[in-house]
Amino acid sequence: MAKESIKARQRKREAMVARYADKRAKLKAEGTPEAYEALQRIPRNASPVRLRNRCKLTGRPRGYIRTFGICRNQFRLLASDGKIPGVTKSSW
Repeated sequence: MAKESIKARQRKREAMVARYADKRAKLKAEGTPEAYEALQRIPRNASPVRLRNRCKLTGRPRGYIRTFGICRNQFRLLASDGKIPGVTKSSW
């Protein structure tokens, strides 16, 4: 399980990306040198590239399944317990 500080940092970045999304889009669309200088003055954590997909339950950054928003470990546990609708263990 990820440390609480790592999860808090991720939430902070998500909020900052949302706050500056419109401003970034306008400056990028403008395309002038002055706009790019203004873009440099926006905080670095406002860039969507800095976001990382993390498991909603544990905060694990690897093995993330985008469809469900959780990591592979939690997916396996929940699917085995029948807690994910429509997911069954395959057998042939």
